[in-house]
Amino acid sequence: MNEIIVSGQMPVLALRGLVVYPEQTFHFDVAREKSVKALEKAMEQDQILMLVPQKDVMDFDPSVDQLYNIGTVVKVKQMLRSSGDVIRVLVTGMYRAQITEVNQTDPYMIARVEMIEDKPYTLTTKMRATIREANMAFKAYMDLQQHNAQALLLKMMASTDPGFIADSIAQYAGFDFLDKIKLLQQLNPGMRLDAALKMLDREIEMVTIELEMQNKAKANMDQNQREYYLREQMKAIRTELGEEGDEDEFASYKDKIRKLSLCEDSEKKLLKDVDRLEKQPFGSSEGAVLRNYLDTVLELPWNVKTKERIDIQAAQKILDKDHFGMTKVKERVLESLAVRQLAPEMPPQVICLVGPPGVGKTSIAYSIARSLNRKMARISLGGVRDEADIRGHRKTYVGSMPGRIMSALTQAGSSNPLLLLDEVDKMGSDYRGDPSAALLEVLDGEQNATYRDHYIEIPYDLSDVMFICTANTLDTVPRPLLDRMEIIELGSYTDEEKKMIAKDHLIPKQLKKHGLKKSQLKINEDALEDIIRSYTRESGVRSLERLIAKICRKADLMLVKEDAPKKITVTTKNLEELLGVRRYLPEQQETEDAVGLVTGLAWTSVGGEVLEVEVNVMEGSGKLELTGNLGDVMKESAHAALSYIRSHVKELGIAPDFYKTKDIHVHFPEGAVPKDGPSAGVTVCTAIVSALTGRTVRRDVAMTGEISIRGRVLPIGGLKEKTMAALRHGVRTVVIPEANARDLEEIDQTVRSKLHFVTANMVDTVLKTALNPIETQMPVLQQIPMDSVACDQKAQIQQ
Repeated sequence: MNEIIVSGQMPVLALRGLVVYPEQTFHFDVAREKSVKALEKAMEQDQILMLVPQKDVMDFDPSVDQLYNIGTVVKVKQMLRSSGDVIRVLVTGMYRAQITEVNQTDPYMIARVEMIEDKPYTLTTKMRATIREANMAFKAYMDLQQHNAQALLLKMMASTDPGFIADSIAQYAGFDFLDKIKLLQQLNPGMRLDAALKMLDREIEMVTIELEMQNKAKANMDQNQREYYLREQMKAIRTELGEEGDEDEFASYKDKIRKLSLCEDSEKKLLKDVDRLEKQPFGSSEGAVLRNYLDTVLELPWNVKTKERIDIQAAQKILDKDHFGMTKVKERVLESLAVRQLAPEMPPQVICLVGPPGVGKTSIAYSIARSLNRKMARISLGGVRDEADIRGHRKTYVGSMPGRIMSALTQAGSSNPLLLLDEVDKMGSDYRGDPSAALLEVLDGEQNATYRDHYIEIPYDLSDVMFICTANTLDTVPRPLLDRMEIIELGSYTDEEKKMIAKDHLIPKQLKKHGLKKSQLKINEDALEDIIRSYTRESGVRSLERLIAKICRKADLMLVKEDAPKKITVTTKNLEELLGVRRYLPEQQETEDAVGLVTGLAWTSVGGEVLEVEVNVMEGSGKLELTGNLGDVMKESAHAALSYIRSHVKELGIAPDFYKTKDIHVHFPEGAVPKDGPSAGVTVCTAIVSALTGRTVRRDVAMTGEISIRGRVLPIGGLKEKTMAALRHGVRTVVIPEANARDLEEIDQTVRSKLHFVTANMVDTVLKTALNPIETQMPVLQQIPMDSVACDQKAQIQQ
């Protein structure tokens, strides 16, 4: 603990944004009436007063609570009255101190203060090195600032007191106010010096950057003046020589505009801009704006079109070669080709491909463009928040440019390209406008024939452009925008499809990228299946492709070594040597039926997942506790399930007053993961009934479905992905809403053969399927025989 020495009673002056340190001489201005009176009182006595920084620099009359706990006792060396009521004061710090008792606050503050000494320290070799480094850094800082502080530097170099060195640096360096306060409050000299040195290094870096920026600005200014002088000389020389270069430029502009065969209004507007440019003085800023505008307009592919391929067989061959599966997308493209053959004037439709990441939405768009012989340009809309990104800026603004649609057309070099609007669901909106609203005109076939970009200002025909949008979800896409697009959903790939994609596309692609031949690297089919099951957990194939690339890199390294093998074969045995420990072990299912533990199914952006629901029933007062990071919709589903149970206690064999005498705790494991949605309603209901009745739940049964308070089982989404998760988990029977029976047709036939489906219209069916009867009491619900269950079909999940 620091030794505290009583110093006595003295006037106190609050400092705004300033800090004075012991043994440092510093001058500042005093203007507040209370501060002036405290200063005058000190001059009447022994010229001693205490300076304490105040916390809020905007507070004109701070109280003791608004002052920092440590200040500095100083001796006033000089006081000079300047213009007005401002007094310039020169003081020298004596020692750190703290206020122990306030004796007076008006008309100025008088307090009893106590001296605070620094902690004792030992001058080690390391501390000596730190002192030397601090002195050198401070000298470099003062040189950068071009301050003459030779006397202070000599005094610092002659001192071996780390506290004095740190206080000197803090007093004269341009640290932030709060940093200076930290150094004032630090009573360990060694730690104070270390902190001051770090702050000084940061300050030197900032000052260096500021000087570089100032030098660059000065150099640019000199360069601009030099260029202006040279341009004026060139202008005078051209005038003397009678050169007509500018007139040739204007004539060239007019000739190019007339060759575009634009509508009368557009051509008239552009020619008027050329006339305005002709009248601008040489080097004027408006002339530069007009030149950029005319160049941008003339770069657009006004009359350039590629001849579209309408050969259906050739197009199908290209699509099948580039992508495995994706039947719906390919069928839709071939339908468009058939329509173009019979009705060439029919404008192309806007297609939106919706699916989880990595399933090939973007790559199929490139294949479609190649199959149709259209130029291709991609517009990434992820994170776009400004309407001007779509429609462009007014050309009067500095740095204005056309919107992304016009820029993509220039990039494609054709007026009938395929434009890919990627990640259309990731757009935002703020005070600068809503980019999704700007897309309404672009994607509307009735309006986009006269699309006007804010920069281009004249109408451009987008009716021949084929737009394909991609999105991971439709939840964030505005309804008016969805109304203009034809939605095609791409589901997750099954493990079998991933294997085929890897064999036919990913492995040949990565072998070529890494300079390998098929004879040099072979990945066995079992190893490929193991990679898919044990190293990836995704809807698409991006992670799978990265793992194949990693194997290729390992193979390259092995083949360039001295004892390189002629051929590398990847098997399940050497897979861990190449890819490391398996990330995902096979999901283990509970072997025994349990009370209050039910397997539910959930959909995520990367596919389906198994969602366990646990319920405990305890003696209590009827509380319902819901845990597991649940959203509002899921909580409401739990309350709906409880309402159904309370209204059917007799049929379910539950005590009628359970809601008064029992506390129910519903928990969803993996509490760090947010969960929401209504599809866990039947799962929660089954778990609560099991816990209240003591009946065990079959572990080979999983379920999904929304529940109503009357016990109806309502339809859900993502059935394809959910059933795949059930199959991975070892489930054999899946209970689904009856309204989702039609969705079973979307599931791959090879997958359906491995699962047994039970369709339920009411919760009774779910309970009969999932709960085991209790032999010791009269069962209220009898388990239905498996051969009488509706919809006796089975499924596996396609990712």
